Amino acid sequence: QVQLVESGGGLVQPGGSLRLSCTASGKIFSINIMGWYRQAPGRQRELVAITTQGDNTNYADSMKGRVTISRDNTKNTVYLQMINLKPEDTGVYYCYLDAKVAVGLSGRYWGQGTQVTVSS
Repeated sequence: QVQLVESGGGLVQPGGSLRLSCTASGKIFSINIMGWYRQAPGRQRELVAITTQGDNTNYADSMKGRVTISRDNTKNTVYLQMINLKPEDTGVYYCYLDAKVAVGLSGRYWGQGTQVTVSS
């Protein structure tokens, strides 16, 4: 059973920074995609940033220049460094994993979410 454990959310003032972490555990052969989505109140879940095989990255336009995603493959951990946070960045941030978990089998998993609140 694959599990994702997130940490690093919290309350921060506008212009502040946060670093989120997500560690995957369980039987993982290889990671296809690992990254972050977020969901603001009353809105659909949306992409923040992901890393793919070959360490390619993809960022939401609204977050470009303010976030950096990185991954430690030895720890099955992905990090999201966010700077210059704005009130509209408030939401629940979810870790996402698409990984090969057995021969010929891939699975998709979500973390439980971590709250990020940007407010003065």
